[in-house]
Amino acid sequence: MSDLEKDPAEVIGTGDCEGPALELLEGREVVLGRSTTVRRLLPNKNRRMVGAWCFVDHYGPDDLTQRVDSYDVPGERGMQVPPHPHTSLQTVSWLFEGEIEHRDSVGSHAFVRPGELNIMTAGNGIAHSEISAPTAPPMLHGAQLWVALPESVRTTTPPAFNAYADLPQLDFDGAHATVMIGTVAGVTSPAPAFTPLVGADITIEPGRTLALPLTPSNEYAVLVVDGSLTVGELAPAFGEMVYLGANRQSIDLVASDNGVRFLLLGGEPFEEQLVMWWNFIGRSHEEIVAARQSWQDAISGGGNDRFRPVPGYDGDPLPAPPLPAIALKPRPRAR
Repeated sequence: MSDLEKDPAEVIGTGDCEGPALELLEGREVVLGRSTTVRRLLPNKNRRMVGAWCFVDHYGPDDLTQRVDSYDVPGERGMQVPPHPHTSLQTVSWLFEGEIEHRDSVGSHAFVRPGELNIMTAGNGIAHSEISAPTAPPMLHGAQLWVALPESVRTTTPPAFNAYADLPQLDFDGAHATVMIGTVAGVTSPAPAFTPLVGADITIEPGRTLALPLTPSNEYAVLVVDGSLTVGELAPAFGEMVYLGANRQSIDLVASDNGVRFLLLGGEPFEEQLVMWWNFIGRSHEEIVAARQSWQDAISGGGNDRFRPVPGYDGDPLPAPPLPAIALKPRPRAR
């Protein structure tokens, strides 16, 4: 998914390893396109990363039969995000309901469906589109996440797309998990990860307690996508995230009387400084300027070595917004 904000904020993170914590991270509403609204949990005003996870949008559930959502294209329903660029990151697409059609500049054409992982590695540059096809189911509910790539691979690993329809499952007493990426309780996903990383979709039965095993060297957060739970003195509900910190062997999560479904996100604290602006991740102001210029050159000239066209997409790509008037400067990873 693209960051479609007209005046995107700059975010720069610096790694720091913290101990156990319980911190409620409330999302802010961001309008994408004409009327699609997402809840943006990361970057958050107090915390900009969890492990290498640096961007978390939670959207829906939306009844697409009752609304028109598009990016300046009247009469089309659902998600309509034209080709747009990414650098130095992975996009992780995960649906709870619905379907999204994905195309990218390395020639991939795939559908994101519930329980199936689509993960795109940008490397030095990739472009992709995401749309709700006319035949898509009427409901749309999902999460779009970004993972920052480390310096060792971010410009040298080739752009790529991977899809996984059969992910490993994990059963606890009264709970069930799908391991999207990384390792949970000794069960490992085949999805590519370039730093120690965890992503899982977990449900807990009504009123049950899950003693969730954790890796002490990782920091974690949970994003509630259905129902509610209790963790310590906090009771996050739909669309809220709780940061759990690091240095935990396990944590008790108690489902409400209606049960709960949540995403577990975590990983080893990311120690590199990041510059995030629009759909780019870099390490300096100059690098972001260069990426933006490469994209603008690509869409005006039919593509270049860094950003190639997206085959099969019928429409214009998304131009980059203007850069801010001042240089992009560092901010701490967490306030």
